[in-house]
Amino acid sequence: MTAARSGPAFSVHDIPFSTHGSWFDISPVVAEKTYSEDLHLVSHQNGMHAVLCLVPLDPATGHRAETRVETTPGLLSWIGESGRIDLSYESPDTVRLRGSGLGIGVDAAARTLTPFSGTYFFRDPAADAHVFTSYETGRRYRVTVLSGTVTDAGTQSLGGGHRGLTMTAETNGAWEIAIEELCTARPPYTSPATFDGITESEQRSFAEFVDRVAPWRSSATPAAELAAYVVWSATVRPTGLVTRPAVLMSKHWMDKVWSWDHCFNALALAPGCPDLALDQFALPFDHQDDSGALPDSVTHSEVLYNFVKPPIHGWTSGRLRRRLPSPPGPAELAETYGRLERWTDFWLTARRAPGADLPHYQHGNDSGWDNATTFDPARVVESADLAAFLVLQLHELAGLATALDKPDQARRWTRAAEETQAALLDRLWAGDRFVARAVDTGDTWTSSSLLDLMPVVLGEHLPADVSSTLADHIKAHLTPYGLATELPTSPHYLADGYWRGPIWAPATVLIEDGLRRAGHERLADDISARFRALCEAHGFAENFDALTGTGLRDRAYTWTASSYLLLAEAHARREAR
Repeated sequence: MTAARSGPAFSVHDIPFSTHGSWFDISPVVAEKTYSEDLHLVSHQNGMHAVLCLVPLDPATGHRAETRVETTPGLLSWIGESGRIDLSYESPDTVRLRGSGLGIGVDAAARTLTPFSGTYFFRDPAADAHVFTSYETGRRYRVTVLSGTVTDAGTQSLGGGHRGLTMTAETNGAWEIAIEELCTARPPYTSPATFDGITESEQRSFAEFVDRVAPWRSSATPAAELAAYVVWSATVRPTGLVTRPAVLMSKHWMDKVWSWDHCFNALALAPGCPDLALDQFALPFDHQDDSGALPDSVTHSEVLYNFVKPPIHGWTSGRLRRRLPSPPGPAELAETYGRLERWTDFWLTARRAPGADLPHYQHGNDSGWDNATTFDPARVVESADLAAFLVLQLHELAGLATALDKPDQARRWTRAAEETQAALLDRLWAGDRFVARAVDTGDTWTSSSLLDLMPVVLGEHLPADVSSTLADHIKAHLTPYGLATELPTSPHYLADGYWRGPIWAPATVLIEDGLRRAGHERLADDISARFRALCEAHGFAENFDALTGTGLRDRAYTWTASSYLLLAEAHARREAR
């Protein structure tokens, strides 16, 4: 049995195998930093939960068979000495599996069933199928046998024990099953599609997506297709509290939409998938609270408000409008204006102390740079990056007001931008770098964090001497792989220190853009080239060791993939010119 292969090969240990729209993936990653020997069906409804364990079996012994796993978009295969098993998505909630020369065990990942946890297993006579019901996901997983011989174990059993089924071949040497993720019930599974037809359809769907989001790709951008796969496969359909099609940060354990991560996905998708891009930008605003604040994060069954994220949405909105193939109409502009206005008012009211000119964070988490050394002396601080982002957001509001024929509002926002920038330079610029200020005490300090240099994002709005000084400091953070978030010479530098050393995609994109707009194009080119080379060599991890390039934490992060696509596209277009 052979199958067509299409698209880039990848390791399922780094990137989960999934499809556009699905809430589950096939992966050995079963929890945060936890890898299993076998692949699992892992659902992201109600959190990340490994539901089914998929074990290739030697038909002669019935024991686990030694196989290697090969994956490309559309097809996952276990390949052993005596045969192979293939898996492909028929739809976002259904996978088909077929085998020849190997059997497979489909087992409940949870060994214990309690009144409130675990997986119950039974045979459904109405659907002529086997069903696993998961307390953790609140969903059912139905296995329908299309061909082959099935044996089951642990049906209707309670407590501890093995629950699952085993597929072996009939006399012709092959078997095939379908596994569905569903709610309570649906008609018995039937499908006219062949396995090869399903695989070809999946490969075609991904190829069409790549052609839309990366038509500029070439041998000079060798990671573009894999970056597109990370984004395509991490997209889920609207379900639960996810009100729109959404690109999760990952289908590993970082399976949420945080309220600044989504901006980079929106920008990467904008030229080729404008509707999906606009959905990414809008999703957190669907949960904007009465104060105007955006939530910290949104996922299937949870919206968190205990922290916020930085107001990079004005910067994003301006870029997004320019990247869309058709400019937004008046209704769309008005909706964006209203949402940005409320978000900005939150920072100008709830996050400005009485008499203060500048807004403040209440914790490092609010900045997105959770544990950056900027926040070591205090957490409730006025920081230069926040003021800079707010200035850009005020300028974007002025531009939107002008487009909507609101001249008085445009003047008001422009004046607020000028006043905020003047306060930034007056209160936080110390002549050679920016300081942070504790709101309670007024104490100021500097750090070795790249966060202190983030006001370079103001680009053309900065005085030339300030942007040049920032550019010089930024050079000190450059390693062969990109921008370290803490100076490598700092006593606080940690190789895997989250925001205390590793290279991150959002900082790279924001700084590269600010430098370019400020006229420091050579440095911007260098930063872009190093980050692109990093992704091409080490993939799309959540962050990277700044001194070795090794990918760290979650290894399939969509804002990293989208940032690569943004920088690669811009580079390709510069080269074309």
